[in-house]
Amino acid sequence: MLRFAPSPTGDMHIGDLRVAIFNYILSKQLDEQLLIRIEDTDKESNIEGKDKEILEILSLFSIEYSHVVYQSENLKYHQKLAMQLMSKKIAFSCFCGDAKLDELREEAKKNTKPFRYDGFCETLSDETVLNVNAPFTVRIKKPIENVKFTDGLRGDFDYSPFDIDSFIILNHNKTPTSNYACAVDDMLYDITTVIRTDDHILNTPKQIHVRNALDYSKKIDYIHLSMILNAETNEKISNSDDKSSVKWLIDEGFLPSAIANYLVLLGNKTPSEVFTLEEAIEWFDIKNLSKDAVKFDIGELRLINRKHLALIDDMRLSKILGFADTDIGKLGKIFLEEASTIKEIKSKIEPIFTAKSICEGFENEFVELKLSMQDAPFFDDFNELKKYVTEKTGLKEESLLKPLKCILTGRVEGPNISDIYPLIKNYLGEIVK
Repeated sequence: MLRFAPSPTGDMHIGDLRVAIFNYILSKQLDEQLLIRIEDTDKESNIEGKDKEILEILSLFSIEYSHVVYQSENLKYHQKLAMQLMSKKIAFSCFCGDAKLDELREEAKKNTKPFRYDGFCETLSDETVLNVNAPFTVRIKKPIENVKFTDGLRGDFDYSPFDIDSFIILNHNKTPTSNYACAVDDMLYDITTVIRTDDHILNTPKQIHVRNALDYSKKIDYIHLSMILNAETNEKISNSDDKSSVKWLIDEGFLPSAIANYLVLLGNKTPSEVFTLEEAIEWFDIKNLSKDAVKFDIGELRLINRKHLALIDDMRLSKILGFADTDIGKLGKIFLEEASTIKEIKSKIEPIFTAKSICEGFENEFVELKLSMQDAPFFDDFNELKKYVTEKTGLKEESLLKPLKCILTGRVEGPNISDIYPLIKNYLGEIVK
């Protein structure tokens, strides 16, 4: 079983979505189930409704999963197994307060060394622990031997006990820390493959250490994806970056199919530039992914999105635009020369169906043309309409074409009205009212 484990503490960003997509693809290729695990143990940081939003986004991208679990529901197992580790003297109560730990951090910083717990509480006797009337955390003792694992993309890793340290597994309030809860849950749900970003690499030996301490010997395969950088800032994509939020991209009018296409394309060797997620399942090889950081360029995403919009079924595009007419779908595609998102196409189409009262520079001609068109019979061909209004008004060339285009499209620039007219002729009564 594979798992995607988002936290409901902010918007899902493209880095999260890329992890979800690759988990989905591999679950299909390996014919294994995909579990969604909402990591909600940090109650103070959780944002109400974000879990539902995450699931809605996964549905929008057609990412199938077997079931959803909430990490907080496993609290009794986290605590029970921590007590088991304590009874075996593999974990211990730590009474060191924040002030003491901050002092150790400052000392390590002053000596330009990495911070490590000094082991003060590790050797306390049971009697001493029993007589201490103070809040405590639970720490797992650092391993005796090195922890090794092989990453499916990056090769072999070897971490010493010093690297892993005696880290906290239960907080003062007896809720689990992220690494501990993750290790236990991957064990409970029989996870076979973990795909996540490379900023979790140091977490992996810690989680393996927890499972080893619990005598869980089943091997879990790890694949750590390269992080995504913002092409403009060259910094890591984060929840605070609005333009990397999946919700923001959808609201801006990027198609889920195009976003998925672009994220699979990033740092990858693919047989074509434009493809669907279903097609990617057939040829995707995670070993082809770059080990180096990849850059998210919204300009490149726009190009991919435009190509997906050009390929989309006309009726489907029409419905996305708020209609149910293949002609409106075709109309939307006419504007792809100057628009690359649904939002931008809508901004081109909406003026067509908005009441117009003036055409700057051609105020009189605009009024005259509009009156003649309101009385005009239906014309299937644009040239017939043009001939009719010419005869009715006597207007020619620019004095005719510019205000006529303004009446039909709401502006004087853009695609030729001869191309637009066949697609809007059935709405002419509404357009010129």
